[in-house]
Amino acid sequence: MANLTLAIDGETLRAARIRAVEQGTSVNAVVREYLTAYARPESAHEAVMAFLARAEQSQASSGPGGRTWTREELYDRWDRPPRT
Repeated sequence: MANLTLAIDGETLRAARIRAVEQGTSVNAVVREYLTAYARPESAHEAVMAFLARAEQSQASSGPGGRTWTREELYDRWDRPPRT
């Protein structure tokens, strides 16, 4: 594991240490987690946004008439034995 030296003003570091202690962690762990997420090609937020953009462009649908079944009918089908 490599070491990293940062220049941070004293008050920011003090506040970060207090917050880290309150959360049961350390400033070192918080910075490590942040840099790990930052270094990933896609953060979780970017992945969700990309998924939503793709879903919006999708041509998938329930057809021109929309769905023809209700939630109750769908669950009722589970109670019946399968057709043979």
